[in-house]
Amino acid sequence: MLSNRTRRLAGIALALYGAVAAVIVFTPVSYAQLVQAIARSISRATGWDFYGSGWIEFVANIALFVPLGLLLALVLRRAWLGALVAVIISITVELAQSIIPNREPAVRDVISNAIGAAIGAFLAWLIILRRRRTTRPPGRV
Repeated sequence: MLSNRTRRLAGIALALYGAVAAVIVFTPVSYAQLVQAIARSISRATGWDFYGSGWIEFVANIALFVPLGLLLALVLRRAWLGALVAVIISITVELAQSIIPNREPAVRDVISNAIGAAIGAFLAWLIILRRRRTTRPPGRV
């Protein structure tokens, strides 16, 4: 079982994450040029050119939602619930982006966000399992 202190720290981290993510998500700026620049840099550094900038964006969306899935699962004490809430947030964000200038909603973003949230929730589940094992009284399995 997670301590109240752990849940409280996860809640604080979730609030900070939410503030940073809100700026990234709701700023009326197209990140296409940034993503293309990252793709070009990776291509120059590695010589790889078999992927497009869409893959960079896909991986970035996964990475953006791993902390959300992790923190929600820790705060809510249920990994599946953390992942579900993160997916609902992703859908809401994509719908909101339909009215933000220079932003475009995409089903692919919801999919990548869901993958990231699931990874984060899985990590939280592992943390919760480990805590349960270490807090059991001696002699109990």
